[in-house]
Amino acid sequence: MNEENRALALEHAKSELPREACGLVVIVKGRERYWPCRNIAPNSEDDVFAMDPTDYAAAEQAGEIVELFHSHINIPPTPSQADLVSCEATGLKWVIASLPTETWHEFEPSGYEAPLVGRKHCWGTLDCWTIVYDWYRRERGVTLMNVPRAKDFWRRGEDPLGKNWRAAGFRSVGEDEELEVGDVILMQTGDSMVPNHVALYIGDDQILHHAEGRLSSRDVYGGWYKKHTVKVVRYEGDQAER
Repeated sequence: MNEENRALALEHAKSELPREACGLVVIVKGRERYWPCRNIAPNSEDDVFAMDPTDYAAAEQAGEIVELFHSHINIPPTPSQADLVSCEATGLKWVIASLPTETWHEFEPSGYEAPLVGRKHCWGTLDCWTIVYDWYRRERGVTLMNVPRAKDFWRRGEDPLGKNWRAAGFRSVGEDEELEVGDVILMQTGDSMVPNHVALYIGDDQILHHAEGRLSSRDVYGGWYKKHTVKVVRYEGDQAER
């Protein structure tokens, strides 16, 4: 990002306070252009952003996207785990500006993978489904369906986990069947009327999961977790029941 576009990005970031700002650097007719985008994250004052996909699509149509920008508020420009994971997914160079210090940090895809245990929660990037997704990719070489899920979907009357486990290649596990490593446990917590949390069975009565507001962890599968279990499903790929 050249100095002119850094100035534009910084001005954009200040105009969005206290929300995080986000934008793109696009090569349009051989010139670098800063392309401000809307942050549509519902809690974008909490160290998170979600770029409006229509803004991203418009930038793609205008030219070649070469960098992604966003701001940090009252924290250093050091990338979070979610930033590093998202950078890998985009394949782009990322630039972060921190306010009010106006300090900068740039980084590029480097093969980063978030640890399965101890990752910080970030909805849609590092959450209960993505830990299942990442485990299957790393341990089984299987790329699961990335189930679309809005934050607080259960309060919106949506049921993405309950409706999509078959489409993702899983079948229902009967009550008389023993749990196997890789089984996915659907739970219904709080005031939810639909499954709103998933955990992965990893053997020896242990689960791997990532609860909102906590670090991902291994826990004993019993007590509270069993009480809130509504279904167990097993991956069988194309052999799963439809």
